[in-house]
Amino acid sequence: MEQKNWHQMGTSELIDMLSISPEKGLTASEAAQRLEEHGRNELSEGKRVSPIILFLNQFKDFMVLVLMGATLISGLLGEYLDAITIIAIIVINAVLGFVQEFRAERSLSALKELSAPTAKVMRGSEWVTIPAKELVVGDIVGLESGDRIPADLRLIEANSCYAEESALTGESVPVGKHAGAIDDEDLPLGDQRNIGFMGTMLTRGTAKGVVVRTGMNTEMGKIADLIQQTESMETPLQHRLEQLGKLLIIVAIGLTIMVVVAGILHGQPPYGMFLAGVSLAVAAIPEGLPAIVTIALALGVQRMIKRKAIVRKLPSVETLGCASVICSDKTGTLTQNKMTVTHVWLGGRQLEVSGEGYEPVGSIFEDGKAIDVKHDLSVKRLLQIGALCNNAQVVKVEAEEPKRRKSKEPQEEWVLKGDPTEGALAVLAAKLGSSAKSLEMLYKREQEFPFDSERKRMSVVVSHQGGRLVCTKGAPDLLMELCNYVLWDGKVVPFTQTLKRKCADAGEAMAQSALRVLGLAYRDLRTTDKCDSEQDVENQLVFVGLTGMIDPPRREVKDAIATCRRAGIKTVMITGDHQLTAEAIAGQLGIMPRGGIAMSGKQLEAMNDDQLDRLVDNIYVYARVSPEHKLRIIKSLQRQGHVVAMTGDGVNDAPAIKAADIGIAMGITGTDVSKEASALVLSDDNFSTIVAAIEEGRGIYENIRKFIRYLLASNVGEILVMFLAMMAGLPLPLVPIQILWVNLVTDGLPAMALGVDQAEKDLMQHKPRTSKESIFARRLGWKIISRGILIGVCTLGAFWITLMEAPGSADHLMKAQTVAFATLVMAQLIHVFDCRSSRSIFHRNPLQNKYLVLAVLSSLLLMLGVLYIEALQPIFKTVPLGFREWCLVFVAAGIPTFLMGIGSVMSRSNKNKTQSKTPYRPQTAAR
Repeated sequence: MEQKNWHQMGTSELIDMLSISPEKGLTASEAAQRLEEHGRNELSEGKRVSPIILFLNQFKDFMVLVLMGATLISGLLGEYLDAITIIAIIVINAVLGFVQEFRAERSLSALKELSAPTAKVMRGSEWVTIPAKELVVGDIVGLESGDRIPADLRLIEANSCYAEESALTGESVPVGKHAGAIDDEDLPLGDQRNIGFMGTMLTRGTAKGVVVRTGMNTEMGKIADLIQQTESMETPLQHRLEQLGKLLIIVAIGLTIMVVVAGILHGQPPYGMFLAGVSLAVAAIPEGLPAIVTIALALGVQRMIKRKAIVRKLPSVETLGCASVICSDKTGTLTQNKMTVTHVWLGGRQLEVSGEGYEPVGSIFEDGKAIDVKHDLSVKRLLQIGALCNNAQVVKVEAEEPKRRKSKEPQEEWVLKGDPTEGALAVLAAKLGSSAKSLEMLYKREQEFPFDSERKRMSVVVSHQGGRLVCTKGAPDLLMELCNYVLWDGKVVPFTQTLKRKCADAGEAMAQSALRVLGLAYRDLRTTDKCDSEQDVENQLVFVGLTGMIDPPRREVKDAIATCRRAGIKTVMITGDHQLTAEAIAGQLGIMPRGGIAMSGKQLEAMNDDQLDRLVDNIYVYARVSPEHKLRIIKSLQRQGHVVAMTGDGVNDAPAIKAADIGIAMGITGTDVSKEASALVLSDDNFSTIVAAIEEGRGIYENIRKFIRYLLASNVGEILVMFLAMMAGLPLPLVPIQILWVNLVTDGLPAMALGVDQAEKDLMQHKPRTSKESIFARRLGWKIISRGILIGVCTLGAFWITLMEAPGSADHLMKAQTVAFATLVMAQLIHVFDCRSSRSIFHRNPLQNKYLVLAVLSSLLLMLGVLYIEALQPIFKTVPLGFREWCLVFVAAGIPTFLMGIGSVMSRSNKNKTQSKTPYRPQTAAR
């Protein structure tokens, strides 16, 4: 029965199938039996993991287990400070992971809050109010304006009934509902006009419906199920760092074993070599990497908040930086979600209206010239009808979140109370001096014949000093059939077939431009005319003109999309709205390139995954889509290797937001469900904020590469100096405590300072990196190995030179080890400035990053402390160095940066010469 298309069934067939009586409803016993059989009308949250288990799961990671082992080793060596640091890192990462997973579980709780708490239901011939969770299939439910629909209903009565479904379907305006059967079998949710969906709201009229789906079987329940089944994607950064951590651990342990074995084979004491090997392993494994990544992301989050983006999951900032596709909802994200009249047609004249949103500021133009409304009777009459035949109000209220201005006074904004379509007409009239308030003293409403989804029009009768007036608005094609006259060039003339054809052509042209078109007409009533029914007043009308309205694009979005295009990022519109409207908005915003494809949900439904995969890179607009379609689109793009960002604000967006590589929710118009499923929330609902997020994400990823480059090159140097010394049969260049101190001095503050380094200027001029790009791509691996080798060789050289001055002396060995210790620290602290640029240390101002300068100075003081504080010298096996030794230290430490810098300059010079020698070849036509 659940597979039945309820919208196709007539009322009698529905009643027979469900064995119910519309007049009596279900009896208490029947309802109890069905409740027992089908369960409660509530959304299931699935099996929930306890917070304790969720927290303990954070310690299963391979890197975490290795770090715990490193903690034990550090404690056994007496390095309690190092052990405490590692423990702090493990706990911080566990807490962050726990918080992210716990908050993700709340998305279903937010979804449940959309359910109506109670329902008015017919039970045993009486209307009673019961908890909505007790509704069963077959219940007769009564609805009034303002009610939240408690389950999926097949409507059997609908009186001027409209439902707000934008959170579920993406429809930008309330949808008219009726009780008739619909023949079309494959119908999108937005076109199922005889179904009331759970969680949506009745905005106008009254209705009666039969419950056909409850709980998880409803459309809202399907979304809940999608959220449960959708697994959050692992971010590229998390994947890369997990791979990197495992690789580094294996390499570090392997090299450390080789160092220990080589030392023992060359006569070093086994116990001393074991301690040195363990110290080297602890130093070589970059246990600070997770913490530095977390700090870099956390600081990026603080910058993002200042740029109106709230990050809910730390890795999302980095992920957005490598996004190659942004899938955006239309309504409220790319557009203002404020219906606005932009075009008017009357008497053969094409007029344009300026002004956006609900603020009543704007003018009306003909051929680029402003019209004086006071002296244009036709325009004046059209505005008058729009204001009088209207139940909407546009009022000024104090803004909840005032815009930032120099003035600290509270800001005000215009908001709509009522139907968006009527609101657009009310704003149009108010812009041009014909607001409902200004007409109150002249016209008094006597009667209203409300808008009906079958009649598709609304009429009011008003009285004034000169008599009575009928004002009517509605669908142009139906309205013209009721008109005998037309207002043309300021005169009322017979509405001939020729003039009707002109009006119809004008309406079709507006519709082709994706405008929502309404016709307006009037009639002066005589004292003897009856007004008892719509048939009495809706005849012999005078057709005045047409209004074309649209939910206009946000002004700043077009520039944001252009910026994305320059950065190599594709923007895709995914909406539940009509295809024609979606294509028009996409054209205005520059989303659709020449040769781009627009596709409807119905077309998408007819394709299998392989067909979609072949076309997905060329599709820029998806219209009339369901939540399941959005998931298919996201997954198809991901199969093509794209890193996908998905923006949205409705309940229907939540599964796709969760499935995307990064989900982005709207902070103002977004539902709690979409926010809980998201990784990033835009506090200003502004698409252009995503561009700022992309810039931050790219900058953070580059900073992560900088400190990976720094940490690994330093660790390679540390391991290599020990390895080469053992292979050469030399004494230990560094004792275990010195190795650990180098690790503490150089791997901490300087690496963190790189995490807040300023981005290079051309950051947004490059295409996004692919999701498969190695973290060592773009020659980073070569830079790490080459610099590590130079640091290790130069440090060993300084050790050997000092050792050869007085071979065999124990005090002199300590002096040589101190020189090696100082050289290794200095080489790494110089290297940290080189890591700021992808080119060389000479490319950027070394003093630009003040945090880095302070970090390096702090590290220098820590190094000098163990050299010159007498109490520390026996602990760290160091001696004070003289002027001659310091000269050797600075020369040896500076050689790697000097050589790498010269090599970089020569490489760029050769590249420029090659380009300049390339002869100019004029383009020729293809043969």
